[in-house]
Amino acid sequence: MKFDTPAGTNPIDQLKVVGKPTDRIDGPLKTTGRAPYAYEYHQAVPHQAYGVVVGSAIAKGRILSMSLGDAESAPGVICVVTAANAGKLGKGQYNTAVLLGGPDIQHYHQAVALVVAETFEQARAAAQLVRIDYARTNGVFDLAGSYRSGVEEKEQMPDVVHGDFEGAFAAAAVQLDETYTTPDQSHAMMEPFSSMASWKGDELTIWTSNQMIDWAVSDVATTLGVPKNKVRLISPYVGGGFGGKLFVRSDAVLAALGSRIAGRPVKVALQRPLIINNTTHRPATIQRIRIGAARDGRILAIAHEGWSGNLPDGRVERAAQPSKLLYASENRLVSMRLSTLDLPEGNAMRAPGEAPGLMALEIAMDEMAEKLAMDPVEFRIANDTQVDPTDPKRPFSQRHLVECLRTGAERFGWNKRHSTPGSLREGRWLIGMGVGVAFRNNNLVKSGARVRLNDQGIVTVETDMTDIGTGSYTIIGQTAAEMLGISLDKVVVRLGDSAFPVSAGSGGQFGANCSTAGVYAACMKLREAVAQRLGLSNEDAVFSDGAVHSNGRSVPLRDAARGGELVAEDTIEFAELSKKYQQSTFGAHFVEVAVDIATGETRVRRMLAVCAAGRILNPKSARSQVVGAMTMGVGAALMEELAVDKRLGFFVNHDLAGYEVPVHADIPHQEVIFLDETDPVSSPMKAKGVGELGLCGVSAAIANAIYNASGLRLRDYPMTLDKILGSLPKMA
Repeated sequence: MKFDTPAGTNPIDQLKVVGKPTDRIDGPLKTTGRAPYAYEYHQAVPHQAYGVVVGSAIAKGRILSMSLGDAESAPGVICVVTAANAGKLGKGQYNTAVLLGGPDIQHYHQAVALVVAETFEQARAAAQLVRIDYARTNGVFDLAGSYRSGVEEKEQMPDVVHGDFEGAFAAAAVQLDETYTTPDQSHAMMEPFSSMASWKGDELTIWTSNQMIDWAVSDVATTLGVPKNKVRLISPYVGGGFGGKLFVRSDAVLAALGSRIAGRPVKVALQRPLIINNTTHRPATIQRIRIGAARDGRILAIAHEGWSGNLPDGRVERAAQPSKLLYASENRLVSMRLSTLDLPEGNAMRAPGEAPGLMALEIAMDEMAEKLAMDPVEFRIANDTQVDPTDPKRPFSQRHLVECLRTGAERFGWNKRHSTPGSLREGRWLIGMGVGVAFRNNNLVKSGARVRLNDQGIVTVETDMTDIGTGSYTIIGQTAAEMLGISLDKVVVRLGDSAFPVSAGSGGQFGANCSTAGVYAACMKLREAVAQRLGLSNEDAVFSDGAVHSNGRSVPLRDAARGGELVAEDTIEFAELSKKYQQSTFGAHFVEVAVDIATGETRVRRMLAVCAAGRILNPKSARSQVVGAMTMGVGAALMEELAVDKRLGFFVNHDLAGYEVPVHADIPHQEVIFLDETDPVSSPMKAKGVGELGLCGVSAAIANAIYNASGLRLRDYPMTLDKILGSLPKMA
């Protein structure tokens, strides 16, 4: 199905199942431990062996020698995989890092060996017996030092140059020129990277934890040098990903290599200390923002220039990109530059680009509002735009940012905010409020599905879409139920298997909208087949209450499969609408904090998110997505930071003890409001993504609230005690 005209009224608009707050259909399996994750397919194949990865002890250099004798002769050891016996390995399209190093070393904890043994304990013990001599070479590990020293930078994101920024900025009555930094961050998902691989002849099956099944199949095939049709990936449940599991990592490749050499199934899970340096992370950024405005608050010029670092073939963190579209201005400069660093690979983490970009931009907007003596909410509203600022002929398909800000301000009690920083105090606590705008583009990716109807009236949906804790099973089931006029308990959803049609996958905030649109397309084909089998007119057939109604006739849906199961398959393909309209999602975050006058401790007391993200397919799971994102925003603002050893080139706090994330005691009451919005330009579902929107702008809202509470303007994340304490005595 080609989606090339805005959606009109269609079966989804009945909203008998879609749009209802529905419990997750996979919930009982997960809460009772019956949902198998990648490392838990204990009965899938017999005689499973265990692999433990050995990571490089240096960040850059070469392996001079590797002594395996003690490891190979250790109890229970079956084999040891290294670059020497792995065969020629290719490099997948979606991976920057080489997944099995040697003799050259690309980054610290790059996998250099896999020890396979009868038990995990035996493999772990033998892995400690692998002896490696290295020749260490100097590397570049400090983004700030690279930035200051003028190390050669790469341009990976085309500059946006619109109007005359330099001239307009110089002439502006009010100017801001500040630099902001965000640190390296870890995904810190609960389920570790884990895989089990098994060969049957030349056919490979991998049970793994991955967000994008088709990408993963392609990369495994390319890396191992086998045909894509000989690789099957199974990943029905993923215990968190946040973008870190978009790509094949060393656990999958080494499990496959280990299985091939051992001649039996092998399972591999990366140890928690290995995950942070061996896999991907959100790279640190340095962002310079300049804003020039007229005294009435109109932005006349805006520049957002960013820097990040990565491995030689790595991608830039597009932190500056929100400034291309978010606020009106006739003069604009947006650029991102990439420095080569020898740290582990930087790559996608929840809302890549917008999340760290808005951490800076939304502080800058508050600073500018203060210079103009304007309310921060009103300043943002004054610079709203309903068209792409660089292309006035291209409107936003929907843009209800002003309504988000107005609704949030009223619900949160923004009118009670004290405009003078440090003026509201409760005992030893300084109280403040902050706001930050949320913005994330609505990406569209083609997505396929297959639907089956049997003679019991049961509809089965098959697609390689993944559920990373986001509720994919449920919204896909709701879509099929709505389209075919049945209750949700009559739908079976099967996900995460490369044997199924290729879906959009879980990433970029496009998963929910695109995967359900693919199910919609397949269900439209099934409806045609049902009508034809029953001798009814497809044009006026109504599917409801488990039956098909047409021209006064009413036939049970199951009767269409009396002569055999009906099967339909289709793919939603998005055409040229994205060129005619700018598709984005918007929101507003409001936060209240308390800052201890003596210790600098910051407590978040209240949080509110107002989101405009198209039709909300399941308000219950969508709210959970936004609440989780808001929680992640608290972590980014106050505690999350990968500490870089700038001498040896690795992340020091590479476990969940040293890398701090919010816990229950850190999170207050959180409220989420979804505006009643549908976007017919987005898809037949008229939906958009929302899970990453919930993160964008949160951290800046907290930073702005800290300033409102204490008068301390922080521009370097995270906003830890040491950065607050130095200025608090002035407030005593």
